[in-house]
Amino acid sequence: MTKVTVVGAGNVGATCADVLAYREIAEEIVLIDIKEGVAEGKALDIWQKAPINVYDSRTVGSTNDYSKTADSDVVVITSGLPRKPGMTRDDLIETNAGIVKSVTENVIKHSPNAIIIVVSNPLDVMTYQAHITSKFSRMKVIGMAGILDTARYRAFIAEELNISPKEIQAILMGGHGDTMVPLPRYTTVAGIPVTELIAKDKLDAIIERTKFGGGELVKLMGTSAWYAPGSAAAQMVESIIKNQKRVFPVCIKLDGEYGIDDCYLGVPVILGKNGVEKVLELELNSEEKELLETSRTHVKEVMGVLDKISEK
Repeated sequence: MTKVTVVGAGNVGATCADVLAYREIAEEIVLIDIKEGVAEGKALDIWQKAPINVYDSRTVGSTNDYSKTADSDVVVITSGLPRKPGMTRDDLIETNAGIVKSVTENVIKHSPNAIIIVVSNPLDVMTYQAHITSKFSRMKVIGMAGILDTARYRAFIAEELNISPKEIQAILMGGHGDTMVPLPRYTTVAGIPVTELIAKDKLDAIIERTKFGGGELVKLMGTSAWYAPGSAAAQMVESIIKNQKRVFPVCIKLDGEYGIDDCYLGVPVILGKNGVEKVLELELNSEEKELLETSRTHVKEVMGVLDKISEK
């Protein structure tokens, strides 16, 4: 039986569970949360939608009982607090690293063969935390950011050209956020390089908007996004469970690829039943290499913050 656990029944986790159920990606989807009754309620609500949307996936909720998650094929970790006013980045890292560490320990106790997808923020460093806690192969602990970032980028391009987003293929690399590395050279519209269809100044504006895509939504709603991030995590789960071997940008520990060691960055990979089947190395030009190096420096700095916290 295929089984997926989503830890954290907030907006992102519940959306992920809903997409997984609706698309019948797994036979059983377990939603788990520390808040009494929330996971049970949302799982029940999603299950009661099954006769309307016509799907068979069973959704089960649990308040902190990880025994219900036993033998999961994939575990998606969305737990963590959003950054609150007056909270420093270091405070957020300390709080969320503690949550991700505890969740990872509970998860691996019951599902020692699971593939872990991290969605908690700050994304790159939370993937690092889950990886060092689980001691799993780097190919089985990955972060979701690139799919969300490329989705925003592709949505903005579709809007600019007034065409279907289905026609747009793109890859972004690097850290999640304003140090992400856009790759217009690898962006196509039905096979046509995007640079032939959109003027450089317009494309630069789209790239800037993409970098701060999360912030734009926080300004509008007063909270972070959930439909696109939840759907992006579900798409990664689908590629793993169905062994689709799709090419996605994901956050993974680099081991010499792109000349980078021991840093968690978004790079294109092939995603299949073993998690990351292969890390793809693109030929980057000097400008792209420079941007990737800036991203690496930033992520290493944040990883250093986590290392200091761990030493306390």
